[in-house]
Amino acid sequence: MASSKSVVIAALVANGAIAVLKFVGYLLTGSPSMLSETYHSVSDTGNQVFLLIGLRYDERSATREHPFGYGKAQFFYSFLVSVLLFGIAGWESATHGYNAIMHPHASEMASPTLLGYTFPGVWVNYGVLIGAIVFESYALRKAHANMAAQIDENDWSGFREAFRKTSDVTVLTALTEDTIAMAGAGIALFGVFLTRYTGNPLYDAVGALLIGLLLMGFALALAWENKRLLLGESLPASDETRLRGIVRNHDAVTDIVDFRTVYFGPNAVVVAADIAFADGIDTTAMNDHITEIEDALIAANSSIDKVYIEPE
Repeated sequence: MASSKSVVIAALVANGAIAVLKFVGYLLTGSPSMLSETYHSVSDTGNQVFLLIGLRYDERSATREHPFGYGKAQFFYSFLVSVLLFGIAGWESATHGYNAIMHPHASEMASPTLLGYTFPGVWVNYGVLIGAIVFESYALRKAHANMAAQIDENDWSGFREAFRKTSDVTVLTALTEDTIAMAGAGIALFGVFLTRYTGNPLYDAVGALLIGLLLMGFALALAWENKRLLLGESLPASDETRLRGIVRNHDAVTDIVDFRTVYFGPNAVVVAADIAFADGIDTTAMNDHITEIEDALIAANSSIDKVYIEPE
């Protein structure tokens, strides 16, 4: 979890600073793409705050009211990010871009003066967006390295499989957010450049619309991934099959009557199984067998927190 927190903090600092710079760029140039990117970075910053709250909840010990701990808080706050932040920011960005397309007008380019030299305000946008790409690339590398380590640990085929199977929604959200932040800054930079080069404000407006659509698409994808975990998803079928094999191959087991797994937090799985044991096993020996099975399951999958076995 420490690595997840470092990923979130790095993104929080970068996005907070970038949001301020982008807003200054918008005030100086009136660029629709810069305003959309301001919405984007503000939503990114709020995103990190919610993820940190989820991580803080996860640190709490289990209680009577929450006997399996507070791990699902990360699923909830990540879902909240997708709905309230990226959804709203995406809608505002897309709406602003659409209005700029339908009612085009030339951006009011201020001409700041620095050390006696007056330069076009659009260069502020260039500087801010290029700086945003540089800072976001740092945060992206950090999140990418964390997810790559999970892929190697779980022997997943790549990032596509990791997106579908990972329970670490904090790193998943940070990785996707940083990727889209890079893409959004690139779109805004291209739109601002084309508008400056051609004098046609349409390119800048289209950039704003594309950024909004990008954000809303991410919101839907992230919400869908968190929904599966909030509703109590089991381990991937391949992992569950391997665990079933461990139980079935135990010397004292004759049949698996029922076997269930469910996530109660990132990398926190509960296993419940009804198992038929061979006839003639006394209570003491059965308890020893159950302990052996529990230890074998936990050793096979580091995400397993609790194992409940009911003899049939």
